[in-house]
Amino acid sequence: MAWSGELLHIHIAPSASYEMEEMNEARLVPGKGIVGDRYYLGTGTYSAKPDVREVTLIEVEVLEALAIGEPKLPGVKLQLAPMDHRRNLTTRGVPLGHLVGRRFRVGEVVLHAARMNFPCKYIEELLDMPDLFQGLLNRSGLNCSIEVGGTIRPGDKIVPLDD
Repeated sequence: MAWSGELLHIHIAPSASYEMEEMNEARLVPGKGIVGDRYYLGTGTYSAKPDVREVTLIEVEVLEALAIGEPKLPGVKLQLAPMDHRRNLTTRGVPLGHLVGRRFRVGEVVLHAARMNFPCKYIEELLDMPDLFQGLLNRSGLNCSIEVGGTIRPGDKIVPLDD
């Protein structure tokens, strides 16, 4: 894979349904998540369900596509800000779907891409955005585990690692 991307935003929330807070930097801990985030603390909506959710990512390109009404189905324009999508990291230039099962670096941190995230109807209710679920199908983000912890900051480069 010959690409490199960039980390644009970092967001955490202390508990399910709480507003996401933008961070200038964050510490990621293997086996736990982002310090202060709901999944690190065990207070997320899906904390009780075993799955890989130590850190979640979404492409800013998805937000840009939603803003212009892509995909044509549902064809509505949705303004979804980086703090609204409920993922921890917003990226640019990172083909998240191609990373499943692979390792990649975000600044000094190494993540393992476990699976694509599946949107839930809950986000439509929380944001009062009908059609958001449909608009996020197959591009709702990436769920990852943390292999090598450390501190990340917006502007950090994101690059694939050879497995």
